[in-house]
Amino acid sequence: MSPLASRSRHLTDSLGHCVARPRETPVTDAEKPGAQASGRFEALALPHLDAAYNLARWLSGSASDADDIVQEAYLRALRFFDGFRGENARAWLLAIVRNTWLTEWRRRSDASDGTPFDEATHGLHGDASLPGWDDTTPGDPEMLAVRRDECALVRDALATLPVVFREVLVLREMEDMSYREIETIVGVPAGTVMSRLARGRQMLAAAVRAAQDTAHKPAAATSSTPSAQITRLTRLPLDGTTRGGRDE
Repeated sequence: MSPLASRSRHLTDSLGHCVARPRETPVTDAEKPGAQASGRFEALALPHLDAAYNLARWLSGSASDADDIVQEAYLRALRFFDGFRGENARAWLLAIVRNTWLTEWRRRSDASDGTPFDEATHGLHGDASLPGWDDTTPGDPEMLAVRRDECALVRDALATLPVVFREVLVLREMEDMSYREIETIVGVPAGTVMSRLARGRQMLAAAVRAAQDTAHKPAAATSSTPSAQITRLTRLPLDGTTRGGRDE
């Protein structure tokens, strides 16, 4: 069973405990609307389970925490499903996932961990592009192995970024979300989203370069834009496999 199918079954079972009656017990007329709402919720929410897990995994940095966050978020979404007015379902769900993670993060973290990013201290300027990626590189096994190493390098670097930059990069570059959708999820204006994306790409490029320097890996010249390179390198699942349920 694939990871997505396993998570889907586990989550469906959890949701079922909240709304389901024993099979041999008839559903009354009064209970039918609730059962119908549960069915509509599952039909709407389960297709976005992979995106929800991906976001939770990148925010929390832990597979087990991500599973817990997604389960709690979906239970919250089910409880508040009556308030859903048919707008963008994926953005609505991912906003709940983010808020669920944020609640847990605040509970666990010291106040110092929540210090906002200071541009004067951490500012990066100029055109920062990711090294080590050349679109004209032949697809021979050796170079494919190099690219896999580069993907791992970028994923590791992405995990070190402050969360305000990491989350928008994940949503934009890995989940193909629009600025408006990210605005809804993160709760900041679209202009701030774009600013964080630009700064996050610069920070990611700098982190990759630093990691390459540490590993004594030469950086190949590249003419691609930072966005295009990050998109290619980060659109791989954390475990190196292809997750079902998402268009690549």
